[in-house]
Amino acid sequence: MNYVIRAAKPGDLQSIYEMAKLTGGGFTNLPPDKKALRAKLERAEASLACDKEYPSDELYLLVLEDTDSGEVRGTCQIFGQVGQRWPFYSYRIGTDSKHSEQLGRTFHAQILMLSNDLNGSSEVGGLFLHPAARAGGLGLLLARSRYLFIARHRARFGDRVLAELRGVIDEAGGSPFWDGVAGKFFGMNFQEADQFNAVHGNQFIADLMPKHPVYIAMLPESARAVIGVPHPSGRAAMRMLENEGFAFENYVDIFDGGPTMTARTDQVASVRDAKHVEVAGIGDGGEDALIAAGRLADFRCCFGQVGGDGTIDAASAGLLGVGQGDAISWIGR
Repeated sequence: MNYVIRAAKPGDLQSIYEMAKLTGGGFTNLPPDKKALRAKLERAEASLACDKEYPSDELYLLVLEDTDSGEVRGTCQIFGQVGQRWPFYSYRIGTDSKHSEQLGRTFHAQILMLSNDLNGSSEVGGLFLHPAARAGGLGLLLARSRYLFIARHRARFGDRVLAELRGVIDEAGGSPFWDGVAGKFFGMNFQEADQFNAVHGNQFIADLMPKHPVYIAMLPESARAVIGVPHPSGRAAMRMLENEGFAFENYVDIFDGGPTMTARTDQVASVRDAKHVEVAGIGDGGEDALIAAGRLADFRCCFGQVGGDGTIDAASAGLLGVGQGDAISWIGR
């Protein structure tokens, strides 16, 4: 089968909605809500049509298409800059140290502090691959296509990029972290809060979340055990992020306690090492690669082969719609 990453279109709504229903909850950027998804598609369409060449509150929504069947089998998102429409909240894990001269002892207590430190960063997220397409490295194609998009539109993104990994969700769809921390202040369960955030944004967090540090030792063990721990299905995604140069720097999601990974944009491997060339010709052989072409709404990315002389294989040239002299970006697979 032939697969290509392309910009999402309004006609992809039903396919994205069907995938959103398969996520199992906790995917704030991919809610199973048609109205919210339609608004995302409209926002993404406007972002692709604008001529800004600086980081802004833009959303770029990409999909993975099986070009043989026309079916959409995956999706991912890139945000130009978070924290503009409403503050971007995280919990930062810190330490509060106390010393008693009388006891001759120093105590170091871990605390959770509500933070806006990551405001202004770009974000990669919303990655979901349909269960029927989880083979052949298509998850890698989805994930790394975002970095080639950033590399081809570098001026539109910030100096730092983050990725939020879904935290641990129990069999009932609840979050031990939410139940142990924020749920006590909001009068709603995790699924209700997550859905509300996905549709309405997180201003309600600023309105209701206590501003004082939370001492981790005072939380129930069920909540302490999942702080900074990714959902089992997200462990492979965490490894891919680490391979790109992302690191966990003690920021966790305010809803489920999942780890937030961060990196300097220009040091993300697939941005830093991307090669930008013109197609020298169409030929056989070469290095296995991810190849991207086009800008904004015309962006496309696929697996292919690139020769040292700038030739690309015929199949990828067809998927990308490029010929001799066209500009491409590529990274070794």
